[in-house]
Amino acid sequence: MEPQKHVLALATDWGADYAGIADLTPAHDDIIRQGRLDTRIYPMAISVGIGMIHDIVDRLMDEPGRATAVSYKAHCYDVINYRLDEIASRIAGYLQREGYRAFPIPASRRIDDERICGLFSHKLAAHLAGLGWIGRSCLLVTPEMGPRVRWTTVLTDAPLTPAGEVMEPQCGECRRCVDACPAHCFTGAPFRPDEPRSVRYDASACDRHFQNMKALNPETAVCGLCVAVCPYGRR
Repeated sequence: MEPQKHVLALATDWGADYAGIADLTPAHDDIIRQGRLDTRIYPMAISVGIGMIHDIVDRLMDEPGRATAVSYKAHCYDVINYRLDEIASRIAGYLQREGYRAFPIPASRRIDDERICGLFSHKLAAHLAGLGWIGRSCLLVTPEMGPRVRWTTVLTDAPLTPAGEVMEPQCGECRRCVDACPAHCFTGAPFRPDEPRSVRYDASACDRHFQNMKALNPETAVCGLCVAVCPYGRR
């Protein structure tokens, strides 16, 4: 089986709900600025996503409390991140055995505390793969599940071909995520690829809000309201 079909089949066989191929060439400069990864070495990306459990996410709005927070942290964060990392590792191993370079990016690991960012933007890869658009919350919004999807990425030099088309934002005039944020992190500005994240999102305000919750009770330190309120995810 050719690499393109095999990596996508491998992702879905191991439980991914979304899998796509992205050409990173148009975003080379932005990627260098964020994580210092040279995408001339890895011009392609395999984007993999797993959907969160609706009944848990819905409770963030409908029945907030300890039980909801514990369930959300476990099953919409920790467990899904573990599953994504395993899928990415297996895909990278397959590509390496086939003679290609591969770099699996951890699903959720911060490398820069000052800028509050990871090594690579999973949302950017999913967007370039045509799996969704960047919403006002700076989250990747899918037509089917809204932002209720967690992502990982495998960078590679394998000869893959993007199959999806980049989606234009479909939020319209909706500002539910902006209005729901208890830390007022979002400006409401729509996504534009030539603008820095700070135009739309105050990452420091979001992080301070989370750290304050964590100081009160690490076990129940979750927010997720921007995920829960999006009409593309709520049923």
